[in-house]
Amino acid sequence: MFAIVPNPIPARMKGLNRAEICDRNFSEFVRAWAGAPAPRPREDDPVLPGSALDARGFRELFESQLISRHLDLMARVLRVQNKVFYTIGSSGHEGNAMVARLARHTDPAFLHYRSGGFMAERFRKLPGMDPVMDSALSFAASAEDPASGGRHKVWGSKPLWVLPQTSTIASHLPKALGTAVAIEQARRIRHELPIPADSIAICSFGDASSNHATAQTAFNAAAWTAYQGLPAPVLFVCEDNGIGISVKTPDGWVGRNYRDRADLDYFAADGLDLANGYGQVQAAVEHCRRTRRPTFLHLRTTRIMGHAGTDFEIEWRSIEELCAVEATDPLLRSAAIAMESGLMSADEVLELYESTRKRCFAAAEDADSRPRLTSLEEVVAPLAPYTPKAVQAEARRHVPAEARAAAYGGEDKLPEKQVPRHLAIQINQALHELMAKYPETLLFGEDVAQKGGVYTVTKGLQKAFKGARVFNTLLDETMILGLAQGYANMGMLPLPEIQYLAYFHNACDQIRGEAASLQFFSNNQYQNPMLVRIAGLGYQRGFGGHFHNDNSITALRDIPGIVVGCPSRGDDAATMLRTLAALAKVDGRVAVFLEPIALYMTKDLHDPGDGQWLFPYPEQGEAMALGEGRVYAPEADDLVIFTYGNGVPMSLRAARRIEAGQGWKVRVVDLRWLVPLNDAFIVEQARTARRILVVDEGRRSAGVGEGVITAIAEGGYGARPFGRVVGADTYTPLAGAAFMVIPGDDDIVAAAEKLAG
Repeated sequence: MFAIVPNPIPARMKGLNRAEICDRNFSEFVRAWAGAPAPRPREDDPVLPGSALDARGFRELFESQLISRHLDLMARVLRVQNKVFYTIGSSGHEGNAMVARLARHTDPAFLHYRSGGFMAERFRKLPGMDPVMDSALSFAASAEDPASGGRHKVWGSKPLWVLPQTSTIASHLPKALGTAVAIEQARRIRHELPIPADSIAICSFGDASSNHATAQTAFNAAAWTAYQGLPAPVLFVCEDNGIGISVKTPDGWVGRNYRDRADLDYFAADGLDLANGYGQVQAAVEHCRRTRRPTFLHLRTTRIMGHAGTDFEIEWRSIEELCAVEATDPLLRSAAIAMESGLMSADEVLELYESTRKRCFAAAEDADSRPRLTSLEEVVAPLAPYTPKAVQAEARRHVPAEARAAAYGGEDKLPEKQVPRHLAIQINQALHELMAKYPETLLFGEDVAQKGGVYTVTKGLQKAFKGARVFNTLLDETMILGLAQGYANMGMLPLPEIQYLAYFHNACDQIRGEAASLQFFSNNQYQNPMLVRIAGLGYQRGFGGHFHNDNSITALRDIPGIVVGCPSRGDDAATMLRTLAALAKVDGRVAVFLEPIALYMTKDLHDPGDGQWLFPYPEQGEAMALGEGRVYAPEADDLVIFTYGNGVPMSLRAARRIEAGQGWKVRVVDLRWLVPLNDAFIVEQARTARRILVVDEGRRSAGVGEGVITAIAEGGYGARPFGRVVGADTYTPLAGAAFMVIPGDDDIVAAAEKLAG
């Protein structure tokens, strides 16, 4: 391994920051180089004897490394002038440019934040693109940034298939694996991919992040997939610099942990030496593409100039340690290769170094003069796109008669020809319809295939649409949602099922931090269309405790950009599913369908056997508009009850008792849409109310009711007498104790009596 022996720091350099020292180190190293250069190689000759890298390739990789380095140096200088707003750099990781060179620009890439070298090199894949200016616009948070439109410093590019990441602390690994699986799934369902069929997915991350639970779930799922002989062409690139912010990775840990993992093929490469490491990286990339197996590339890197511009390493690392780390700077080795090979003289190396510096600073100054986001409307524009007419047209679009009949097993079995049915059956019928309508739809999750789900809601779907489109996954909600993102990336329409709302919390960040943020941070260039089904809420008569009676709806309501619908009856479920699928299909939205478990099999409303909670299946062409509520007894105004889900039949039963006891006319308003709440609809219903009651099965401190009350107050009707019936701030216990913590019919009646008093 090549290394520079560190010298004592001259007195003139002791007052400099580490970025300035690394900058000067390069120039002084080049000037002091006293080796004997070889005869200048031809462009297609190995840059050094025995290297897999030719001279032309080395020259271009070296240029990409220098671009990355000078973008880092520029950011440190201009940050203090408020011309740059991001200083996490790539210095020491520039060897990842080799991965970019050896992969294709159509290989979807999910990148670590230290990927300046990768990006600079990948820009070569398409003519007319400028990595320096594009990066400068991103650093400056300019509205003209082609990646995010000024919303974040991200490595991203639509034409180069680099999907923007914002955290990259392992949370992007599941969707990278999901994308790899989706590439192969397309062939099985005869779906046309937006990229070549032999593409691979690339995912880079740091050694510290490799320990994260989200990384581990991706590695496990990759091995689980490969173990069954299913293709999963993902290249996991672990850029090992030996430290995570300030916590050191034990020497040899990454290699020890991953070298011998079954069904995760391990390769090691020297990312500090282009001549030596290129062939090693090449072997990993070619292996992944050829075998279609998950591949782990352990790329040796280093980290110089600290974690970010605010990281003053001298305060917590010894000067000797810093000098030793800086001596492994890969740009020093690249400069040595350039001169040793005879490809460049010292003067030519320095001229390239300084001209690259000028280019980066000039771009940064130009970017600083470009427009920035100036209004809230501009900022949020790509977060939640919504084209109502197009969505409604798609939701109402009929399924071809032949496909629909085949899905249900014949014309006589079409759901609208059946007797009124309960919620679970109507959801099942609607899922059959969506699968017939969208051939690119995949339905998957735990137990959804042969068993048909824990509550038989997906019964018969695998038989109708076969295992390539309806299948079970491993028991891992994080990976279920990672798969969904991967399928969405490849143009499919995923319908993942999360078995219980409580299980969603295990994987919430896959929606909050990844799926729902992609449109925002890519300026709507990339989308994650999906329809996530989640069974949840309470009232299962004390069965299962809090895991099966989870009413923590706020975990969903707090995620920017998503849509959450919650039906209380079967016909609403069908028309809502049509709209949610259309929202995903037309506007690329992340849509959530929250299914009240306790209402799945409910047939009666007031009395046993009355059948008043059975409804006919809606005809083709009927769809529920986003935000549209349902109003029972719209003319009643003595008391208006706002509710949703399980609260709807409860409120209707309570309304009968209130009308008998108080002589009031009671209106019940089913919100149906929990995110976003339709404030205008809520205010309109409150406007004519003499009294208001909010029935919210969420918890007192965090449910849906706060949003309803806020809308009423801001709409000018907060002076109405009002009350709230809400769940307690506790977990749901077993058996009869459950009904002490979640609202019931009696609680609603009691709240009305209090309003009367």
